[in-house]
Amino acid sequence: MTTTIAVEIAAAAIYECARSKNLPVRTLLINLLRTSLIRSTRRMLMAEAPHEFDLAFLESELKGKTLLVYWYLLQQPTHTVGVREVQRALKFSSPSIAVHHLQKLQDLRLVEKKGTGEYVLEEEVKVGILRFFTRMGRFFVPRFLFYSVLFTTMMATYLTLSIVGQVAPSFYAIVFGSIALLIFWIETLRLWRAKPA
Repeated sequence: MTTTIAVEIAAAAIYECARSKNLPVRTLLINLLRTSLIRSTRRMLMAEAPHEFDLAFLESELKGKTLLVYWYLLQQPTHTVGVREVQRALKFSSPSIAVHHLQKLQDLRLVEKKGTGEYVLEEEVKVGILRFFTRMGRFFVPRFLFYSVLFTTMMATYLTLSIVGQVAPSFYAIVFGSIALLIFWIETLRLWRAKPA
C-alpha cells in the first residue's frame, strides 16, 4: 500500500515538473533515467576502483619532506631505495624520519615496500611543482628550459645571419625576441630554484 502511494506521489511530481518546464513527460522521464543511470554507474566505478587517486588530495599530502623523498625516488635509475640510503642522501637526522615519509608514500600508493625492506616507485604522478618538470633520462628539468633554449638559439641565429649577410637586424625583432628570452629564462630559473632539493 505505501509503495503505491509513493509511486503516485512520484508520478504526480514528474507530471508537475514536466508541465512547469513545458516538456513532454516522456522527455523528462528519459532525462531522469539517464541522470540516475550516470550516477549509479559513477558509484559503481568508484566502488570497483578504490585505488584511483584524487589529485587534489594527493597534492595536499605530497609536500615538504614527503615530496623531497618522492623527488629523490623519481631520480633513482632503478626507482628502488632503502631507508638508510634515503636518510643519508637527504641528510635526515634519523632513519625513522625516512621511514615515516616512505610509509606515507606507501599509504598514498606511490611506492611499494618489497620483502627486502626496500621501497620501489609504483606510480609517477605530476602534481604541484612536479607538473612543471619533465624527465630527461634520470634528471628532471623545468619545461620552460626547452623554450629558453629555442628562443636563445633563434636570437643567436638571427643576429649571426644579419651580421654575416651585412643586413641591419630589425629593432622590433631584437626587442620582442629579447623580451621572450628574458621571460623564459627567468621562469626556468624560478622553477629550478623551487624544485624539491
